[in-house]
Amino acid sequence: MSASQTLIPFWMEIADRAVQDEARQHANDEALAALVDQYATTLYRVAFSVLRNPSDAEDAVQEAFLRVLRHRDSLHEVRDRRVWLIRIVWNIVLDRKRRAKTRPETDDVEELARVLPANGLSAEQRAAAAQHHAHVLACVDQLPVKERQVLLLSAFEELSSVEIASVLGITESSVRSRLFRARNLMAGLLQHSRSLR
Repeated sequence: MSASQTLIPFWMEIADRAVQDEARQHANDEALAALVDQYATTLYRVAFSVLRNPSDAEDAVQEAFLRVLRHRDSLHEVRDRRVWLIRIVWNIVLDRKRRAKTRPETDDVEELARVLPANGLSAEQRAAAAQHHAHVLACVDQLPVKERQVLLLSAFEELSSVEIASVLGITESSVRSRLFRARNLMAGLLQHSRSLR
């Protein structure tokens, strides 16, 4: 066997590996694009529910997808991508809040109306709905941190108690008890505000 005959299979192997690597990279890029399409809105809602600032929420979602991009090789190992992505965004927004130490209030009725569905509502109805939404959010803000986190993930993001436990890194029974306390506290806060009117 000559030297040229042994080199040909070696070069063909390299070319085959390069084609396979390129195909794998293309598949990873498509999977990431599908994640963005499927979960961007959900992740934005999670970020906005904590940060209450549209541009900060968008930045948090963008940062989450950048982290996913950096670790895209391990994407196939993730069982529940929705919960995994929500946990990433949740950690990002909590880190930002810890760094800021203050929560910017955006009681701007116009901004809240943008977030609310407004199909078929008059301007007065939209304004009233936005004010009610702002009032409910203000009551949510009065809850203790642990109860507020669970309520936001349950009521606004419609996560199950198993998913919330995974996002927060606590037991499912802790989720259920915190959710019970949060709902009771919210009922009391809303009842108290109604009695003041």
